[in-house]
Amino acid sequence: MTKHTEHLPSHGGPLLLRELNHRIRNELTCAVSAVSAKAVQSDSVAVKAALLDVVDLLHRCADVHRSLRMPEQGRLTDAAKYLQELCFSVAKYRLEGLAIRVLFSADDLRLEGERCWRLGLIVSELLTNVARHAQFGVRDPQLRVELRLAGGIAKCKVSDNGSAPEPIRRGRGLVIIGELVSSLGGLVHTSCASEGCSFLLTFPLTEGEQRAAGAAQLVLLKRKKMRRLLQSQASGTEELGPE
Repeated sequence: MTKHTEHLPSHGGPLLLRELNHRIRNELTCAVSAVSAKAVQSDSVAVKAALLDVVDLLHRCADVHRSLRMPEQGRLTDAAKYLQELCFSVAKYRLEGLAIRVLFSADDLRLEGERCWRLGLIVSELLTNVARHAQFGVRDPQLRVELRLAGGIAKCKVSDNGSAPEPIRRGRGLVIIGELVSSLGGLVHTSCASEGCSFLLTFPLTEGEQRAAGAAQLVLLKRKKMRRLLQSQASGTEELGPE
């Protein structure tokens, strides 16, 4: 298991990030307003339609930015829900026009807010890489995102059924991914072949995350037991405990 080292965030970091997010939201809102105004002013149907397409694209971009918000600090975040919303917004923004279908599945997992955000940044970058570089040929384009829990280890896999046009070079995007993975105390394994590419990220849970995972597993087991009991009662074969 990779050793996890806890890094204490600087007091100014979250504040600067919130300010940056605020500025980006404002700039996107201004851009939407400006382009919308030009669309209204135009007498050309073709120009109006093209400008409204740009407005729609800007709205989708804003949705991705909103999905990548840093969750509230001091509490655990539902990582499955966070990643699902992110994948949906990225698919609408970057993948829908390329007809790439996204399949998402996840275990119940709670992560610290900033660590969940870092995981989201990694997944977002990997999805973007697929949109930019993957070549699907005659295959039906498909991309799969999976989040799994294995003991005290979280595993996040992003895979596709396309192929890279050339051997993967360690560009800026992969460098950023590597640094984010290191900040989680994790490792990433990359596999690319003619039938598709796969990125598997593994990282250890913190003590608080492990406690939450254990509690969630206990609740799940109780629900399964209750479901089996109800099913057996419905079929008239109620299970009897020891007398």
